[in-house]
Amino acid sequence: MGPAGSARRWLRWLGLCFWAAGAAAARGTDSGEVLPESVPSAPGTLPHFIEEPDDAYIIKSNPIALRCKARPAMQIFFKCNGEWVHQNEHVSEESLDESSGLKVREVFINVTRQQVEDFHGPEDYWCQCVAWSHLGTSKSRKASVRIAYLRKNFEQDPQGREVPIEGMIVLHCRPPEGVPAAEVEWLKNEEPIDSEQDENIDTRADHNLIIRQARLSDSGNYTCTAANIVAKRRSLSATVVVYVNGGWSSWTEWSACNVRCGRGWQKRSRTCTNPAPLNGGAFCEGMSVQKITCTSLCPVDGSWEVWSEWSVCSPECEHLRIRECTAPPPRNGGKFCEGLSQESENCTDGLCILDKKPLHEIKPQSIENASDIALYSGLGAAVVAVAVLVIGVTLYRRSQSDYGVDVIDSSALTGNSLLLNPAMQPDLTVSRTYSGPICLQDPLDKELMTESSLFNPLSDIKVKVQSSFMVSLGVSERAEYHGKNHSGTFPHGNNRGFSTVHPRNKMPYIQNLSSFPTRTELRTTGVFGHLGGRLVMPNTGVSLLIPHGAIPEENSWEIYMSINQGEPSLQSEGSEVLLSPEVTCGPPEMIVTTPFALTIPHCADVSSEHWNIHLKKRTQQGKWEEVMSVEDESTSCYCLLDPFACHVLLDSFGTYALTGEPITDCAVKQLKVAVFGCMSCNSLDYNLRVYCVDNTPCAFQEVVSDERHQGGQLLEEPKLLHFKGNTFSLQISVLDIPPFLWRIKPFTACQEVPFSRVWCSNRQPLHCAFSLERYTPTTTQLSCKICIRQLKGHEQILQVQTSILESERETITFFAQEDSAFPAQTGPKAFKIPYSIRQRICATFDTPNAKGKDWQMLAQKNSINRNLSYFATQSSPSAVILNLWEARHQHDGDLDSLACALEEIGRTHTKLSNITESQLDEADFNYSRQNGL
Repeated sequence: MGPAGSARRWLRWLGLCFWAAGAAAARGTDSGEVLPESVPSAPGTLPHFIEEPDDAYIIKSNPIALRCKARPAMQIFFKCNGEWVHQNEHVSEESLDESSGLKVREVFINVTRQQVEDFHGPEDYWCQCVAWSHLGTSKSRKASVRIAYLRKNFEQDPQGREVPIEGMIVLHCRPPEGVPAAEVEWLKNEEPIDSEQDENIDTRADHNLIIRQARLSDSGNYTCTAANIVAKRRSLSATVVVYVNGGWSSWTEWSACNVRCGRGWQKRSRTCTNPAPLNGGAFCEGMSVQKITCTSLCPVDGSWEVWSEWSVCSPECEHLRIRECTAPPPRNGGKFCEGLSQESENCTDGLCILDKKPLHEIKPQSIENASDIALYSGLGAAVVAVAVLVIGVTLYRRSQSDYGVDVIDSSALTGNSLLLNPAMQPDLTVSRTYSGPICLQDPLDKELMTESSLFNPLSDIKVKVQSSFMVSLGVSERAEYHGKNHSGTFPHGNNRGFSTVHPRNKMPYIQNLSSFPTRTELRTTGVFGHLGGRLVMPNTGVSLLIPHGAIPEENSWEIYMSINQGEPSLQSEGSEVLLSPEVTCGPPEMIVTTPFALTIPHCADVSSEHWNIHLKKRTQQGKWEEVMSVEDESTSCYCLLDPFACHVLLDSFGTYALTGEPITDCAVKQLKVAVFGCMSCNSLDYNLRVYCVDNTPCAFQEVVSDERHQGGQLLEEPKLLHFKGNTFSLQISVLDIPPFLWRIKPFTACQEVPFSRVWCSNRQPLHCAFSLERYTPTTTQLSCKICIRQLKGHEQILQVQTSILESERETITFFAQEDSAFPAQTGPKAFKIPYSIRQRICATFDTPNAKGKDWQMLAQKNSINRNLSYFATQSSPSAVILNLWEARHQHDGDLDSLACALEEIGRTHTKLSNITESQLDEADFNYSRQNGL
């Protein structure tokens, strides 16, 4: 290298010295900073940093160490925030790189929390290394030093969601502020979520959790966690519910036509199970049952035309006539005509000429003469035997007329007489045989009956008589209610008994029959205004609920309600039977703004598979029209069928009744069976009266009213009998009569009633009388069993254990309790649910909700799952549902059912949280106290 190169190196070194001197002068002598002690004197390369200082975070109060390493390096110094770090704060280490032979220098410094906090600059606290070599200096990257922290509260917590299945779920999470920035992780039910293993889940977008298609398994509690080098934080948990809205299943096949011929109906059904509602999903909308009309051709049996004229007399002395089976001819599988289509007879009255001789001159063969003689002899003997038999039966009936064998139970006709002869001796060997009884209609309606028809009932009836005491009782002297409280037991002061009247004394009986007073209806009334109220017919199961606000303000109406106890005006058609009383409410011109609730008892064993039940209304012209079938969907009225009553929501007054059409032989009518006896017995005879009536309170009350008037006594608690529509008859028998103490009169041990008489009774009580006789007057106790059973059906046993002395007999009440202390209740005391709670419930549920958490849920929780379209047409569906609940739970002891429903619904409705169980308990206590329950 020449002189010029040496000169350039010296000039560069001098420049470095002047720069160092200038830097020292600029820093001042009291800064403690010094220049490197040695300067390069030999040629080399610029320093190369093997390790540069990294960004660092101070955790709590712990200092951090910064380091850098360079080669070849004569000196290394740290410069922080533009100022040199004092040489004493450096820790330096020197080594030799064996591969290159260059000198390697490594330097450390410590940075404290106090240093960082005391720095106030436009940027973060930073430090940089400066390394010297023979050729000059090199600078490292700037390393920032920051104080690490993580705040406690999340800037945004994830929120719970309810989404339909296969919908998208997005849960947002903004972690708390921190240095360094926190890393976010999601937990489901405290288990980490790995989005790499589940392609349906994405957690990469701004810390949010995205589930592309929700599954049922995605329901759970989700938590967002944030963590850095300082701490770890947890967000509030978010509950995700994946719900399934209900879907209809496929329609079933159409059922067979419900009638064998004529106009009927077919139905098909579907269920809300495809899928079923889950996790609060909405119930299916639409009808679950569809019905269409169907027509089946009825079989027509053939019938004969009239006979033709006789033909001309033939040479064989006979003429013919014919007829054809064409009036009408059989069709659609009908039967062909029975009998002969051709008829012949002699046309000469026995004067036929054979071989030109009169017939009577022709001598028959000997064999024919013998046959004719035998024939005529047999006919003569038969005539004589019949004559003898008739004379014998006539004499026997005259001699036995005092025994009353063919006398019916006149107590059923007059209400105060039993045509029995106490002198009759019992036949203890009589066997238990069954035959058809004498079944008469209500005799009170037959004022034109003659004495012969009353006292010789067998004269025009061809039946085999084994029970002379079976009648159809027409109950009279019925009570009429006008807001009075009636006792539920028989009065003890009535000592009228069932006296014995002999058939010869007919005139007193006819007088009693004609003068016997009758009532055709029960009736009660009440005055109601804007506050509404409840009208109850005590001990009948019939009630009327007038809702609050149904009558305009400043108006009031006298509302009445009655039950027809006479002959029903509804005439059954085909296989249809009457299942309830005919109930009338009015006045008919009254208009209500909210549907009222009418409760009608019925006697059907409710099952949609066996019954087709209809609600019918009588028009002003007296005809009955069908309002709706209980299973139909309708927006004009609503029927809720319970096991013993039907609750109907109506908007017009009138006369209503329930009818039933049995679909199968398994259709069941519920009958109430009871046994009555005399209050006292002054003779050796004692009468048991067994009643079978429709299981409705009003039907049994008719029996009670009649027995009360006659001085009867209930001997055993009534029981329920399930009577099937299988065409089998009903048998009633007396069993286990104490021998040597009591005996039963002949032909009365067992009585049988035809099926049609029981099935189509039209609410008229069926009455059987049994006549017993004690051997001695000292016998005062009677114990026996009454067996009531349907052939191939249900059976009930009534255990009679009574004393025939009134002073020793235990009284059995007819009704457990009155329906109400007052038939008419007005204002708030008539309702179980207080008006304030009712308003809150309506305000909560009347607003529609896309998820079905509105009045539809209230209906579902109260077991109202059918014909919801009716409530949708009302201005306040929740109020109508609560009115139906009031009518349905009139006799319940408390508000438990409503409290349970509100408690279950309240888990998802915070507005219901202030309706506590204690408030409902208090309301129930007040209702019970006001109504004397």
